[in-house]
Parts: sequence; C-alpha cells; structure tokens
Amino acid sequence: MHDPSALVGHETRDDAAVYALDAERAVVETVDFFTPVVDDPYWFGRIAAANAFSDIWAMGARPLFALNLVGWPVKTLSMELLGEVLRGGAETARLAGAPVLGGHSIDDPEPKYGMAVTGLVHPARILRNVGARPGDRLLLTKPLGSGIITTAIKRGIATASLVERAIEVMSALNRAAGEVFAESGAVHALTDVTGFGLLGHAWGMAEGSGVALRFSAGAIPVLDGVLELAAEDVVPGGSKANLEWIRPHARFAPELPALLPLVLADAQTNGGLLAAVEPGRAGALVATLRAAGVDAVEVGEVLPGDPARIEVA
Repeated sequence: MHDPSALVGHETRDDAAVYALDAERAVVETVDFFTPVVDDPYWFGRIAAANAFSDIWAMGARPLFALNLVGWPVKTLSMELLGEVLRGGAETARLAGAPVLGGHSIDDPEPKYGMAVTGLVHPARILRNVGARPGDRLLLTKPLGSGIITTAIKRGIATASLVERAIEVMSALNRAAGEVFAESGAVHALTDVTGFGLLGHAWGMAEGSGVALRFSAGAIPVLDGVLELAAEDVVPGGSKANLEWIRPHARFAPELPALLPLVLADAQTNGGLLAAVEPGRAGALVATLRAAGVDAVEVGEVLPGDPARIEVA
C-alpha cells in the first residue's frame, strides 16, 4: 500500500518509521524488546527502555511518550521482580523526558521487556541512515563489546567490574548525542549501533547511500576485556552471524588482529550513534559532544562507493 504521508518505512532498514501529519510535524514510531541481558531486574529495565528510546534520537526526533511491552512467566518469577523491571524502564523514560502512558503484558515462559516509543520531528529535519557523502567523517559515540560481555554474564564468567562497566554503557541514553546531532545541521546520515553490530549498521548506511565507509581500526573504542573474551570464544551467535553476513561487502586489512572483525560485528545493546558528518565540522562536533558528556570519537571517513562497501584499515 502506497501512502504519500509515509516518509520512512522498511526500505533501507532505518531505525524507526516516520509518518507526516502536516508540513510541520511528523510522527516517529519505534518498538523494541528482548530477554534479559543482565541479572539485575532494575538495570534490565533501564537498558531495555534506553535501547528503545535510542531509535527516536537516531532519527533526529524527540520522544513524546512510551508504552511498556512485557512478557513475564508469572508462575516462576515474582511480580516484585517485574515491578523492578518496570521501575527501571520508568526511570529511563524520566531521563528521556517522556512519560510511560500504558502498555501490554502477557504470560510468557521467558521474561521479555521493552517499549514502543512515539516521537516527533519536522519532516525536513529527519536524520536517516542514508545520505552519507564522500568526504564525510564518521563519528561514533560509544565503545563496542556489550554483546560479548553479556554473553560472559550468561556464562557466569564476567567479573564484577566488567559487568558494572557494561551496565554503565548500555544504560546510558543517547539523548545528548542525538540532540547535538539534530541541532548541528552537519549530519548527512545517522544510525544507532545495535543488533547488527557496527559493521552491519555501517553496511546499511553504505548500501543505502551508495558509498564506501572506511574505518580506522585503531580509532574504534572497545571496552576493556572484550578482546580477551573473544579469544576464548565468548561471543554470541548473533555476532558471528553478523560477520558472515557482512563479509561479502567488507574489506579487512590483512594486518588486522584476527579477532577484531568479530568485535566490530558484535551485536550491541543500546550502542552508540554512528554519524556521517560534514568534514569541516567533525572536530567541532566531537568537542561539543564531549562537552555534553558524550565520549565521541572520529573513527573513519566516507569514500565514493563503486561498489558500496565497508573497509577496515
């Protein structure tokens, strides 16, 4: 079905749907939920909600409100634990500046939690995962490795400090970064790094924009301990699948550490934002982001794409 008000759909694997209301307003809609990634129910709620809200900021929008999505094994897990999950989600929503107005729950053999989030953006100011131009610089706002760390948590081998650091990164909102990018006017393409890993979401940007994205391996931030875990094959199956999917479209420098491509394909939970920005404004944007508390770094550049591809130098 064709609808001229449908501005962004599933054609380019973008982060959220966008539907125009009028010349000044467009609704942004996203939904995300998953099984626990950490043992603490409160922090599971915080992280899952932050992951859902992230898609709104990745579109250059501001969130309006959220609805809870809950699957809960009522016969095996207490409702008090669910209360902690919902408390975490509510705290994330408060930090995002958007109320939780309701939701839906079912009895489910496995716990699941997330949110549907509605946002608002001017139709002319939508930031999409396509539109990157040759010469643009690539900025990334969070380190990689949360998928590998959550796998270590599930296997009971993650240290307390590693768990604490992963929770800190996964629960951190992308609000400040999204607002800086939206207000800058310097961003040509924007996406958040989640389940398909940095390489997978970068490929969506490269393919949709008809360009090549070249990353500098030494500039990409990785959480401490992640490479060591990868060396012990503490890697989620989804991350391995991501790498196999991206290999036909990627060129890896032969001198790269053997495990690094796997880390770059690691499935993230509420990862950072990846932005293609005007080359002359990249340095100032990084400075503005850091002043806002975002550990942004420049990780690469955009090249002409014939064919579209990913390069890791």
